[in-house]
Amino acid sequence: MAAYIVVDVEIKDMEQYKSSGYIENVPKIVAKYGGRYLARGGATKVHEGVWQPRRLVIIEFPSMEKLETFYSSEEYAPYLAIRKRLGDSNLVATEGLHT
Repeated sequence: MAAYIVVDVEIKDMEQYKSSGYIENVPKIVAKYGGRYLARGGATKVHEGVWQPRRLVIIEFPSMEKLETFYSSEEYAPYLAIRKRLGDSNLVATEGLHT
């Protein structure tokens, strides 16, 4: 069953973020674990509630196991540190529907 990362992130220093290699390299690591981006910083519109996403990213993985393996991988670790250092984020992982 598919699983999803949903992250709301605000990058504090976009120039440093761009020069860090995060934008070029993380999608390659995501793909290595079977993931694919469904949304990456596009326009958002709040229809209900008070949540005001800043930069919303949604990534689909084939399974929660693949998602967790990606998130805890050695390849992603330096980029996770970059995102945490240069940004403020909330990230959740959720399973998709049983089909």
